[in-house]
Amino acid sequence: MTLQEFLTWDAPWGQPWQLVDGQPQAMAPASRTHNLILGELNRLIGNHLVDRGSPCQVIPTPGIIPRVRANINFRIPDLAVTCSSYQQEEYCLTDPVLVAEILSPSNKAETWTNIWAYTSIPSLQEILILDSTKVGAELLRRDSSGAWPEQPLIPQGILELSSIDFRVDLAAAYRGTRLVA
Repeated sequence: MTLQEFLTWDAPWGQPWQLVDGQPQAMAPASRTHNLILGELNRLIGNHLVDRGSPCQVIPTPGIIPRVRANINFRIPDLAVTCSSYQQEEYCLTDPVLVAEILSPSNKAETWTNIWAYTSIPSLQEILILDSTKVGAELLRRDSSGAWPEQPLIPQGILELSSIDFRVDLAAAYRGTRLVA
């Protein structure tokens, strides 16, 4: 299936779908912890952007089209930030600078496949991966030459996202979950 066919496809109702290498893929419902982390991260980043008067916006579960094999891929991360405006409705996010994924035990391989596809997006500066089974994160950040690291950074205590000049205690993203006391 092509991207254009996918965007006009009448998908079975009840769950989100993404297009992976030409194949529609249903996405399983997220756990309560996953959704709490997503909501808290969305709130923390959204408030940060508003407080700074930033033109950037945080978008939960946006459609993303990787540059590699763009005509047969439409991926859906948990959250993304873009600083590009838009004039008409769009179903895929334009020029994300940050993408965040919440890693669930049941879909680690699929999530990492998506993460590596995101690295082909020229505007993307950082990819944040949050664990849903414990307080923990991995961060991929482009270096000054535009290259991605071979190994992710492992933030300890403080989470810093340079793409949006954001700094917060990592545990704050887990507020309200069973993972923090």
